[in-house]
Amino acid sequence: MTMFKTADLYDAHGDQVHVLAPMLRHFGGTQRFCGTIATLAVYEDNLLVHEQLKEPGKGRVIVIDGAGSLRAAIVGDILAQRAKDMGYVGFVINGCVRDVADCARIEIGLMAIAANPTRPKKKGFGERALPLAFGGVKFVPGDWLYADEDGVLVCARKLV
Repeated sequence: MTMFKTADLYDAHGDQVHVLAPMLRHFGGTQRFCGTIATLAVYEDNLLVHEQLKEPGKGRVIVIDGAGSLRAAIVGDILAQRAKDMGYVGFVINGCVRDVADCARIEIGLMAIAANPTRPKKKGFGERALPLAFGGVKFVPGDWLYADEDGVLVCARKLV
């Protein structure tokens, strides 16, 4: 993977990037990841995540707006491993994750608000491939996301 630092990207391209509010923690085995964005909007339900992971990842990052719910995890170790196996580089989740000890051993970026052992529903409520907004940032499918230990930034074009 290309080496970058979000702080350096911000310094060089501050007028072109949008920085996510510091609201997420790292739970995956990789803390530095970047790729184009694929989006999902769900609420305490992860059937659409399963559907997304049937498509090859092609180095993309899945951004999930779970409406900030702290009541159920959206992604756990099984989906994290499947995402890695399908060629995705990470998740950025406005919601919770589970199986965090196992997720930390999977070489994928996984950022979320918190951990919660509660299983999500699988009813298929939600939407895919639409612009999302949370943490002061708009996430548009196809835009670029860069994440590392300092945080997350988004840009309409590739920076590195």
